[in-house]
Amino acid sequence: MTWVVTGGAGYIGSHVVGAFLEAGMPVAVVDDLSTGRRDFVPEGVPFDTVDITDTASVARVLRAHGAVGVVHVAGYKYAGESVTRPLVAYRTNVQGTASVLEAMHEAGVEDVVFSSSAAVYGTPEHDRVTEGTPPAPESPYGETKLIGEWMLADQARATGLRYTSLRYFNVVGSAPGGAPDLSPHNLFPLVFSALERGDRPRIFGEDYPTPDGTCVRDYVHVVDVARAHVQAALALQTGRRLQPVYNLGSGDGTSVREIIDALLDAAGADVEPEVRERRAGDPARIVADGASAQQDLRWEPGRSVAQMAQSAWDARRRFSAA
Repeated sequence: MTWVVTGGAGYIGSHVVGAFLEAGMPVAVVDDLSTGRRDFVPEGVPFDTVDITDTASVARVLRAHGAVGVVHVAGYKYAGESVTRPLVAYRTNVQGTASVLEAMHEAGVEDVVFSSSAAVYGTPEHDRVTEGTPPAPESPYGETKLIGEWMLADQARATGLRYTSLRYFNVVGSAPGGAPDLSPHNLFPLVFSALERGDRPRIFGEDYPTPDGTCVRDYVHVVDVARAHVQAALALQTGRRLQPVYNLGSGDGTSVREIIDALLDAAGADVEPEVRERRAGDPARIVADGASAQQDLRWEPGRSVAQMAQSAWDARRRFSAA
C-alpha cells in the first residue's frame, strides 16, 4: 500500500513524505537530486535516485515498492527563470509528467495526486481566486503546470486513472526538524539572504489600494500543504471521487509588509525594509478561495503568519549550522 513521492527530496516533497509517515502510510521517494537533497528524506524511507523522464526506471520502482499511488511533486519550479529557460521547464514538467503517467500505466498504478500551482491563473481579474477562475498562465512554468493538469484529465478518460491536482499558492515555513526553503527566488529565503548579507529586505511598491499600501498575497504553511496531499491520497485510495483541481491557500491575505515584519521579528533583526518602486504586473491583491478543499478533502490551514515565519527561520538556522 505504498505511495511513491516523486521529488520527495525537495522542500515541499520531503514535507509530503513526512505527512505520509505521520499518517502511518508507507511511502517511498523518487528523486534525481538535481535540486533535492538526500538528507531531506526522513531516515528509513526507501529512496531511488531516478530521473522522472526515464519511464522504464520509474515503472520499475513503482513495481518494486508495490505502489498503489503516486504523489507527483518533482518538477522545475522557477516561474521567473522559466521565461529564459522555457525548454527546461517543458522537458521536466511536461515530458516528465507524461513519463510518470506512462510508468504508472505500465505498473498498473491508478491513483495520482499532482503538484500544480496558482501560477496557472496568471494575473486574475478578481482578487479572490476560485477553481472556476479561468486559467491564464503568464510564464512557461505556469503553462507546464496547466498542461500537466490536462494530461491527467486525458489519461483519466483513456484509462480510468483516478486523480486530482492541488494548486498551491505561496508555500512557506517548515516542520520542526524539516527542510528549509532554499529557492533563490522565493520571498522568505530572499529576506533571510538579505539579512545574512547585512542588507535590508526590499518591498516593491507601497502605494497599492491595500490597508498598508503593499501587495497582499496568500501564504500557506508547508505542513498544511503536505497534509492536503495525504488527505487527497486517502480519498483516492478509498475510491472517493474528487474534483480535478483544488486551491490550497489560507483564504486570507497577508501584505508584503506584514510578512516581512514577521520574518524580521523571527530573525530578531532591527532593520527597516527598503521600499522601491512597483514592479510591472504585480496585482494589488490575490487570495485563494479554499472552500472546495475544506469540503472535499477535510482540509483547512491552521498556522499563523508568525508560526510560518518562525518555523522558516528555525529551519534556516538548522541548515546553516549543519
